[in-house]
Amino acid sequence: MSDTPHRRLLDRLGGPPSLLASGARLVGDIETLGPMMVSGHVVGDGSIGGELSISAGAHWQGDVRAERAVVAGQITGSITVNDKIEIAASAVIRGRVSARMIAMARGATIDGDITVTGGGPIVEFDEKRHSGAGGGAGDRAV
Repeated sequence: MSDTPHRRLLDRLGGPPSLLASGARLVGDIETLGPMMVSGHVVGDGSIGGELSISAGAHWQGDVRAERAVVAGQITGSITVNDKIEIAASAVIRGRVSARMIAMARGATIDGDITVTGGGPIVEFDEKRHSGAGGGAGDRAV
């Protein structure tokens, strides 16, 4: 009912996320109907039915599709997002990025094609929060 943005991560996700903890490594394709938070290393393709959060220090090798995404870590492969992607200053993406809306912090690295499917411009911003301890990509509104 309220048009105010959700500030708590779990409020935004709409349900419990699938989690891959820091230090964990998953090899294989991933499909989930809901959100996913990655702090470890994924080698494989992914289909995420909700919001994908890739934290600083995390690495995804493969192609991934998601409804929404916040990327602070590394992706080697393509990422296709149906709605909005937010790319943090610490992010390194080596591959194609495609989304309806793209917001990218100054300092982010993208080595590949960028496509905005919604027709609007890429929004650049100065990151005000650091993606270090306690905070992180998951704390920002998408």
